[in-house]
Amino acid sequence: MTETKKIIKIFTIADYMEEEAWLRQQSQKGWKFVKNTNPITYLFEKSKAEDVIYQLEYKNEAVTRDYLQLYQDYGWEYCGTYIGWNYFRKAAKLVEHAGENQIFSDRESKLNMISHIIKTRMLPLLIIFLCIIIPNLSKTDYLSGDLLDKIIFGIFMFLFVLYIVLITYCGGKLIHLRKNL
Repeated sequence: MTETKKIIKIFTIADYMEEEAWLRQQSQKGWKFVKNTNPITYLFEKSKAEDVIYQLEYKNEAVTRDYLQLYQDYGWEYCGTYIGWNYFRKAAKLVEHAGENQIFSDRESKLNMISHIIKTRMLPLLIIFLCIIIPNLSKTDYLSGDLLDKIIFGIFMFLFVLYIVLITYCGGKLIHLRKNL
């Protein structure tokens, strides 16, 4: 039976390049990525230590046979999909030219992926924040009510802070990535 381990690690939607680098480091340490078991838990199996390049693509749609074949034709192995992200890997020793270590070789494809992340992940966060969190937080009777009202107010206050942090961090980082391409 193959030795496995689970690692808990948090990456936001804007940290996909850091996630790629981290998966590569795990491979260099002899741990091959198997799958995500939930948004923060990664499953690895023991393997020989090797330099493997990981690339993530945010597609948020069903993976087709033709889609996978396109990547296989360029030497990329499909590792799986989780929450819209497709995971690919390629042994670094198979890379002969500089552009072969990335699944996107052109600026336009990278920009399209970042724009897709903003539209399908950041925009819904912003809508929830503006339409649900803010209106519920602005109710004035929470603090004068009973314990349940105060608990609900505390929950919405926590969500308010969480959404501010996520929108600021992820939105800012994605905009920065888009500008620097």
